[in-house]
Amino acid sequence: MDHPNPLLQTPIHSRGMLKKEFRETIVLAAPLILSQLAQTSMSFVDTLMAGWLGRQQLAGVAVGGAVFFPVILICLGILIAVSPVVSQGYGAGDRNTVGCAVGQGLRLATLLAIPASLVMWNGGALLSWMGQEEQTVVLAQGYLRAISWGVAPCLWFGVLRYFVEGLSRPRVVMVIAGAAMVLNIGANYVFMYGKLGFPALGLAGCGWASTLIYWSMFLSLVLFIAGRGELGEYGVFSHVGRTDWHYFSELFRLGWPIGILQGLEVGLFSITAILMGLFGTTVLAAHQIALQCAAYAFMVPLGLSLAVSVRVGQAVGRKDLLGAQRAGYVGMGLGAGVMMVSAICFWTFPGFIVSLFLDIERGANAEVVSQAVVLLNVAAVFQVFDGIQVTAAGALRGLKETRTPMIVGVLAYWVVGLGSGYILAFQLGWEGVGLWWGLVLGLTTAAILLLWRFTRKISGLIVATH
Repeated sequence: MDHPNPLLQTPIHSRGMLKKEFRETIVLAAPLILSQLAQTSMSFVDTLMAGWLGRQQLAGVAVGGAVFFPVILICLGILIAVSPVVSQGYGAGDRNTVGCAVGQGLRLATLLAIPASLVMWNGGALLSWMGQEEQTVVLAQGYLRAISWGVAPCLWFGVLRYFVEGLSRPRVVMVIAGAAMVLNIGANYVFMYGKLGFPALGLAGCGWASTLIYWSMFLSLVLFIAGRGELGEYGVFSHVGRTDWHYFSELFRLGWPIGILQGLEVGLFSITAILMGLFGTTVLAAHQIALQCAAYAFMVPLGLSLAVSVRVGQAVGRKDLLGAQRAGYVGMGLGAGVMMVSAICFWTFPGFIVSLFLDIERGANAEVVSQAVVLLNVAAVFQVFDGIQVTAAGALRGLKETRTPMIVGVLAYWVVGLGSGYILAFQLGWEGVGLWWGLVLGLTTAAILLLWRFTRKISGLIVATH
């Protein structure tokens, strides 16, 4: 007698269960999204206030960020392995696994902070080697050396953040990140413009402000965890003092492909910024404006992807594979939906968006404004695909599958994305716009491949358990 296909009998597509998953994902994701937006606002504010200093400072923060963010996101990508280990341990009711994972994550963060800080300190030499203008390099170097002192607390905060989020308690991170966003505005104003008795540090002031914020965020989360008895039961800080090679190696095994994937994606945008610089300061400034807008919008599906990873991981810990499948699909649908909204905004109101960064009535800014509007129109095209690919990667991360997304990243971001962008920009003469159309092709490829992989992986697991 033939056995019916269990996938055809599963209630995964029932309206009630989908609504429940939708609601619970939103409840978890909303604070994560707000946290991401608040943290990204630091970079957004840096760019905004650097633009007030002048076009040269705007270019300086652009290439400085092209060094800082790839390095930081690679490190945080490695450390994000704490999230699926914690969420699966929490789903299974295993407190020891949770505590060990976080403790070893803090040790790993400390090791990663050393080379990362050295890269920041010597970032100017790297930018000079890449052919950037001398004055832009000088400004970027001051920014990078100042922010290098905030690398370690930034990574430690990341580990503790993944801990509380893996337990479905993301609100404290939202509150800390929101307070940091406000503090960053004030700190930038004081350090950049020389207020309250401080010297005017210009672009380097952005770096010192960020360092102050990262230390404040880390210490605030430490105090919260130490003051909550139920969180103290996991003993996360007691595990820092001793090496547990089982959990340390598991974190690194899961984390290094995530770090490479993060680096591949942000590296695509950073290399694009470097190549933009070859077309001149005007094109680079326009790129920075459009990139900041795209990056800000990206924080919404990125926050969703963190929630999807937790939801999928907790379901796997409970041995509920149908729930994991449902969480993945709902998350990807939400990711596509919210990015459709940003796509409409980029396409419909590009002039207004650019006016937030530059005086569009000023004749000297006309060329930058024109270029930025065109780039925002291109960015509108890849928004939905960006939302799908990042949430699909989060769903796979919840299954502890991290190497396939890394391989997809190599193919999609660097072979398809950068390769096609280079051809369009330099061979066909499209210049900066050509590089951005390369981003469209790369992100579209990633979205298709990651969605296909999650579907195949989770369906295979479900069939295997029946």
